Amino acid sequence: MTIPGIGPITASAISAAVPDPSLFRSGRQFAAWLGLTPRPHSSGGKERLGRISKQGDGAIRRLLVIGATSVIRVARQDTPGRVWARELLDRKPARVVSVALAN
Repeated sequence: MTIPGIGPITASAISAAVPDPSLFRSGRQFAAWLGLTPRPHSSGGKERLGRISKQGDGAIRRLLVIGATSVIRVARQDTPGRVWARELLDRKPARVVSVALAN
């Protein structure tokens, strides 16, 4: 619950749905389990990433994206700690930035 955008509802949903957090070696592996990482379509040495795989728990993924959207809403204001999100918002749509932040 100390992460920005994660409240008591999201934290309790994650703790109820995740079988054992020690099974995941990193946050990236946990994000892949939830379906928040892009699906690779690589061939011939060229790495191409597609849309998110959406193969995990849809409810938790939705809660994380909603929390990330609220963080982005704050990032659009003048807050110095949200420079990464603000720069990404200049280049990408807000929905893409929300999923990237949730990841």
